[in-house]
Amino acid sequence: MYDIVIIGAGPAGMSAAIYACRARKKVLVLEALTYGGQIISTNKIVNYPGFKEISGVDFATNLYEQARDLGAEFKFEKAISIDTKELAVSTNNDTYKTKAIILAMGVNNKKTGLDNEDKFLGRGLSYCATCDGNFYKDRDVCVYGSDEVALEEAEYLADIARKVYVVNKRSDFGNEVEENKLKVKDNVYFIFNSSIKSIVGDKAIEFIEVIDKSGNITNYNIDGLFVALGKVPENNNILKDIKTDDNGFVVAKEDCHTNINHIYVAGDIRDKNLRQLTTACSDGANAATMAIKEMR
Repeated sequence: MYDIVIIGAGPAGMSAAIYACRARKKVLVLEALTYGGQIISTNKIVNYPGFKEISGVDFATNLYEQARDLGAEFKFEKAISIDTKELAVSTNNDTYKTKAIILAMGVNNKKTGLDNEDKFLGRGLSYCATCDGNFYKDRDVCVYGSDEVALEEAEYLADIARKVYVVNKRSDFGNEVEENKLKVKDNVYFIFNSSIKSIVGDKAIEFIEVIDKSGNITNYNIDGLFVALGKVPENNNILKDIKTDDNGFVVAKEDCHTNINHIYVAGDIRDKNLRQLTTACSDGANAATMAIKEMR
């Protein structure tokens, strides 16, 4: 029997583990992939208090080692179901009973929905410029997205690629300052009020078909496509008894309570206005603190 089982080893989950372990609780952290979550693919973090600059890998590793050294147990298993009455989490390997559960599964990349998207993943298609951008040095790439994340991806790629096309379904990105910074770069080309109709290629991407609002189609020869359409919650279909909003994010206030007693939520999977590293860690601290306070 564990005191707290945390699903997800991103910043929110590991922050929760640190707070719970410091309160001398027996903690299990379940993670389907590797520790760190989305932050591990960030090239550098410059907006976290106390660090002028740190890589996502280093930040995540520091959190992991801190939680582990305090006594948190990590098992790299995929959570597949939650028993909300008995407070148990089942994975692909076992079932773990607990006194409290913290949901910190994070988010996934939102896909384009194009038929052959999965075919080109790793063959020219990526969801992370800082992860894969260096593969496209002095080559032509495209960023597909409509918000600040797309601008960040394009800015990173502009220093690497020969040409950077930025396809946006809207007429702007909602951040004129950052948009103007890119407009002065001679290798960045904005394509507004347009969307990608199809990705074409044999073994790798050769070109994309872009359609504008009038129905006109233009082909762009590219080597890499970076999709920046946003994030969707990673719920693994285990939230059937837990209240979520229309987009699948868990409904909870700042105290991180869900609608089920002794089940809490932390990080990007929570329905909230701001999803940043600082708010993820804050959620983790809040969720663990409330779980400890209300533990039966």
